[in-house]
Amino acid sequence: MSLTESLLRPLPPARPAVTHYDDAAGTRVELSVATLANWAAKTANWLVEEHDVEPGDPVAVKLPAHWQTAGVLLGAWWAGAHVVAGGEARVTFVPGRAVEDVPGVVAAVSLDPMGRDLGGPVGAAADFVGEARMFGDDYFGAPVPDSTPALAGLTVAEVLSRARGLADGARVLSTKDWTIPDGVLAALVAPLAAGGSVVQVSNADPDRLAAHRAAERTTVDL
Repeated sequence: MSLTESLLRPLPPARPAVTHYDDAAGTRVELSVATLANWAAKTANWLVEEHDVEPGDPVAVKLPAHWQTAGVLLGAWWAGAHVVAGGEARVTFVPGRAVEDVPGVVAAVSLDPMGRDLGGPVGAAADFVGEARMFGDDYFGAPVPDSTPALAGLTVAEVLSRARGLADGARVLSTKDWTIPDGVLAALVAPLAAGGSVVQVSNADPDRLAAHRAAERTTVDL
């Protein structure tokens, strides 16, 4: 079973999975388990059908903490990809128009709070959101063995093992960067592995954190 299936399959589809605040922009976006799985499936289908990504292939994710990043990560894992921070990769995800000259395919991710795309390719980089939304809402790829590398050298089984520790159903308020592997493990994988959810605050305003905590009824701070 893929890492994504292990994380999402036990969760009720209607339950919130990722809530993303950007305090600087004043935005809030909440994704249910079903909606997050939909974005992940589109990502997995795009990676496999457009770019022939196979289990173990490196996919670089150079994105900030964001709900679109969650869809990219879970989609990559659903396809069996090995998520890395950089280096040579089959596909490299970068934010917005911050296109890099790297080997392989470059995917520019809009990070728009409402999921809008970039309006077309950015130079040689694909407009990821614009392309991925055309792909299927479900993913039916081959099983991914537990021994497959999934995150910065850690296998699927090792990622799940390291993600344990939060109380069941924890609702986590996080201001952490989603660094690879530690930030992603702590702020995304661990809450989902605990059957819980994450409220991720970007550009956090310290004076607003107490209000977020109260409004979202979080139980753990990161």
